[in-house]
Amino acid sequence: MSTDIVAELKAKAKPWRRGNRFEDFSVGQVFRHHWGRTLTVADNTTFATLTLHYNPLYTNADYARAHGHADLVVCPLLLFNTVFGLTVEDLSEGGGPFLGVDQLTYHRPVIVGETVYADSEVVARRETESRPGFGIVTWHSKGLDAKGALLIDYQRTNLVRKRT
Repeated sequence: MSTDIVAELKAKAKPWRRGNRFEDFSVGQVFRHHWGRTLTVADNTTFATLTLHYNPLYTNADYARAHGHADLVVCPLLLFNTVFGLTVEDLSEGGGPFLGVDQLTYHRPVIVGETVYADSEVVARRETESRPGFGIVTWHSKGLDAKGALLIDYQRTNLVRKRT
């Protein structure tokens, strides 16, 4: 592109606020996060290798089948990271430090090729005096399979930026 076109595009561009702010959340509010994510053999093998998860359930199909699984088992940390990632656009993309995860439970092994979906509910919301431009929000997030069965759930808390 020529510099004139780039300058013109920049002049026309308008800032687009991403994510929700503290004021957008209310206790009991439910988010059905869009898209879902199919966890592939490539995802699982790459993740297990890069994070040093050398359990053969994640990388050796014969071993996984010999231990009663239909195929390779998805590394649990990959499952957690995928579900967490599916929630970001609705919950924390607006900015604010991550404060932690509590009550993390894996409900069953996930097999490669399964598609994971996510839902979250606001379970707590409060002001904070120490960071006046932020509030604290806690969500209960669930990772679900295609039939809606629970795979993983946890609570996570963030400082969430306010509008003002």
